[in-house]
Amino acid sequence: MTAILPESTTPTPAVDLEAVSKSYRRGDEIVHVLDHFSFTVASGDFIALMAPSGSGKSTLLNLIGGLDHPDQGRIRVAGTELAGLRESALTRWRSRNIGFIFQLYYLIPVLSAARNVELPLLLQPLSRAERAKRVEAALTLTGLPNERHHFRPPELSGGQQQRVAIARAIVTDPPLLLCDEPTGDLDRAAGNEILELLKTLNERLHKTILMVTHDPHAAELAHRVVHLEKGLVGELRAA
Repeated sequence: MTAILPESTTPTPAVDLEAVSKSYRRGDEIVHVLDHFSFTVASGDFIALMAPSGSGKSTLLNLIGGLDHPDQGRIRVAGTELAGLRESALTRWRSRNIGFIFQLYYLIPVLSAARNVELPLLLQPLSRAERAKRVEAALTLTGLPNERHHFRPPELSGGQQQRVAIARAIVTDPPLLLCDEPTGDLDRAAGNEILELLKTLNERLHKTILMVTHDPHAAELAHRVVHLEKGLVGELRAA
């Protein structure tokens, strides 16, 4: 009698890059940012990526988020091979699977906090009531006071604006958050609050987080710290 082996229970990585290369033309020069670069992020992990300027961190985040395409190599994110998606399908996939958090927030100044958070939901077939419910839940989760949900970004502090930006990133419930210097424009107190919020999203909501930072203090909250320099990754610390 033939034995039946159980199916593998190894979880699918949240991010899996294999032999990825990416270069840009700068005048007459070809700049090789990533050269046969491989990198894996486990589902549910919280990784701090420390990288000097020009190391390829922005390129890496753009590739993982489907905002740019590699010259060669394979990129699989949230179980999906990105090369197989057309632009329209990629946009829909991104809205459901990736949350972007930036240093400078990128909120629309003439819209309220709630309307800013609602924007990603406009790509989904939801009623106005359902959108409002999800916006309220996301803003409440980030700790923005209720009375400020209808304030516009210029009326909010930097820390509050970043809470709105995080609410916008999580309102579609994506499994992966890509954070580019999320505390870089904040003072230490506000920055610590944002870092604790990211830690909560990782631990309680099981969000996978890849955070680029120059701040060793910020990196301490991550499970792992890796260093990226000239397209090469080196492990600095394991939890």
